[in-house]
Amino acid sequence: MLLASPDLETLTATAWDVTVIGAGPVGLNLACALADKGQRVLVLESGEKGPTDAAQDLAADALHTPDTHYTPEITVARRLGGASNLWGGRCVPFDGIDFAPRPWIEDLPDWPVTETDLAPYLAPACAALGAGEAVFHDPVPGLDANPPGFETDRLERWTNQPRAQVVHQDRIETDPKLVVALGVTVTGMDHGAEEGVTALHLWSPGWPARSETPTLPVRQVVLAAGGNASTRLLLALQAETPALFGGPDGPLGRYYMGHVNGQIADIVFENDALHDAMNFYVDAHGSYVRRRITPTEATQKDHALANVAFWPVVPEISQAEHRSGPLSAVFLALSLPGLGSRLIAEPIRLKHMGPKPWTRGPHLRNVLGDLLRTASFVPWFLWNRHVARHRIPGFFLENPGKRYGLEFHSEHLPGAESRLTLSEARDASGLRRLEIDFRFSERDVETVLRAHDALDAALTASGLGRLVYRYEGAARAEGVLVEARHGNHQVGTIRMGSDPRHAVVDGWGTSFDLPNLHVASTAILPTSSQANPTLAALQLGLRLVDKLTEQTPAVGAPGPGTAREARPEAAPETAPEAAPETSHA
Repeated sequence: MLLASPDLETLTATAWDVTVIGAGPVGLNLACALADKGQRVLVLESGEKGPTDAAQDLAADALHTPDTHYTPEITVARRLGGASNLWGGRCVPFDGIDFAPRPWIEDLPDWPVTETDLAPYLAPACAALGAGEAVFHDPVPGLDANPPGFETDRLERWTNQPRAQVVHQDRIETDPKLVVALGVTVTGMDHGAEEGVTALHLWSPGWPARSETPTLPVRQVVLAAGGNASTRLLLALQAETPALFGGPDGPLGRYYMGHVNGQIADIVFENDALHDAMNFYVDAHGSYVRRRITPTEATQKDHALANVAFWPVVPEISQAEHRSGPLSAVFLALSLPGLGSRLIAEPIRLKHMGPKPWTRGPHLRNVLGDLLRTASFVPWFLWNRHVARHRIPGFFLENPGKRYGLEFHSEHLPGAESRLTLSEARDASGLRRLEIDFRFSERDVETVLRAHDALDAALTASGLGRLVYRYEGAARAEGVLVEARHGNHQVGTIRMGSDPRHAVVDGWGTSFDLPNLHVASTAILPTSSQANPTLAALQLGLRLVDKLTEQTPAVGAPGPGTAREARPEAAPETAPEAAPETSHA
């Protein structure tokens, strides 16, 4: 059931088994899985059903590194569905090598879980995200051999509907065990060493002023508010109780990672089979997929690489010299105020558009000079993007020269200097805002350069292709930094591990300090892999569901040290009636 800006009495009328903070792709899917197992679940979402300026302002944090990190307002969505409203829908699992020791990379943290631990949750996570079956390999037809030391059969899958609130619309509206409260922000927690979190402090812009902070008793709490927002709430809690989460000099807020990504070279294919296999296609397992070029584990070890993946992309659409009418039509559409940000996520749009000022005249001439291809491409793409059963995730236009930009997506190695801290400034709810200091290191750059050199050598030796660099010599290192900018993937700041001196949560995502506080977020991943983190975060979240449903008694049965003991009245058999819907737009 969806409650728009409910009052406190409505929320406290029920003794919830689990309270989930955040209605993004991990939070909503985890909440649905808990409800499937008979749990009474309350989801608290600080935003409304759609975007509002007031809700988005809660994420207006201070950014100290604008050259490496997108501004927070375009990497965070404070609304129902959370970051799934920004997500393109790419689903890639972490690799076995991500979980294993890699002595050729210094200062890598250990994972407290293995690939085997997460394997049972891969198929359910793919299904929950609408990405078809968990099939991530497909050999290239007609290719006799891979480039030595590289693989070409690894797949990325794409969800057919990225927005979590659309996927779960029926559940949100009808499931009596699942209640989603909009416009309610968690600002703090009451807690004790033995009982854990006993109550959440709440704020809503429509509630009347009170002499005491409104609180909601809780049994089990899952923090799934997105990587940075979740970290912010724990930092605020640590500011009140400094010994929590390893103390002020501990891991909380540190090791902020995303990915090192961009293009410093073009790839020229000299093999038809490999060239023809690089486009998007719908496989037999239920969604669009695309192949990636990835180094083997042996290559990573031999060349001291971080984990990395490559794939070809269309030429830079902002450069009208490509003379492609369809590409120029895409550029013109993305350049229009209001339209461009509706077509693709804002960070991706800005990456494609390049720096201003934008010159539209040459692109218009390309469209007019290539009118036939443009006229056929635009309706085809719009149909497959917005109408067809399988949603095409992007555009990739083949060209006779078989030359494309080569996108790299490399693991961002953890560094303690890349971090989140609290500002003295506060938002409307009273929470201190974040200060973001997001850094890439020299070793991030070096591993990207070595990976390109290894790939170029393998393609050349096998006769399958070659690289043409856009930067020469020493300028390539600077080129990596010019290209790389992130903030979409918020990884590492609530690190999981086996030792509370070096991690905030254990292998289940459970706090070492507060036993009923759990975190389901990309922020708990100790390393960032070459993969987008959403799929792995949901695998961990579904694994946490199994733990919680084994430990949490059924509705009506009291649990030790929980709000149920403090509230002896039994939970009602049905969900509370929704408060009258109001709008803060």
